[in-house]
Amino acid sequence: MGTRKLGRTTDHRIAMLRGMTTYLLENGSIETTVTRAKEVRSLAEKMITLGKENTLHSKRQAMAFITKEDVVKKLFNEIAPKYAERNGGYTRIVKCGPRRGDAAEMAIISLVD
Repeated sequence: MGTRKLGRTTDHRIAMLRGMTTYLLENGSIETTVTRAKEVRSLAEKMITLGKENTLHSKRQAMAFITKEDVVKKLFNEIAPKYAERNGGYTRIVKCGPRRGDAAEMAIISLVD
């Protein structure tokens, strides 16, 4: 996992990051705080790199982390082949100003085309 604690217990933090990574791979982009986006970027890039190997072992590793089976299929069949020629840098973080309620710096993390 990453290095930031994000003000949560270990189990809560891991569950949140797994969910966000799954959602990012499912939908292509998510809006969240900058620090969370930076943590999700690291995990999403690791999953895409796993997807590029396309072995039974890498599929099982992905299944252990990603929470939805159909997202794992999408990762190995659609997302990873798209980045076959690319060495890292599969995601982009764009800052989009403060959140209205608590002024937390927000960002949109998306998969690069």
